[in-house]
Amino acid sequence: MQFFVHYFLHLGFPFLIAWFVFPTRWKTVYLLLLATMLIDLDHLLAQPIFDASRCSIGFHPLHSLYIIPIYIGFIFFKKTRIVGIGILLHLVTDTIDCFWMFEKCGSCFQHSIFHAM
Repeated sequence: MQFFVHYFLHLGFPFLIAWFVFPTRWKTVYLLLLATMLIDLDHLLAQPIFDASRCSIGFHPLHSLYIIPIYIGFIFFKKTRIVGIGILLHLVTDTIDCFWMFEKCGSCFQHSIFHAM
């Protein structure tokens, strides 16, 4: 179930947003929404690159709590709105993944940014 939800939110939901919210230019919008997944390039800075017990939110530089307000700000400007929507959707998806992981790994929660909140 987690796999399906994760990839639906990364691939399917952006399509629905593009199709229903921007029907005249849905293809361009969909490609922009998909392009926002490039924020995952910051995973290349981590060692190991992928760790199933690590929550992306608060760990990787482009997933940090310091930069999220900038992404929120993107939605207030027409030229960056679609990118902001895509990045925030990406971060919500990653947050959902984190909470699913926490159900299986209690110590993962204690080592995450969410434990400090």
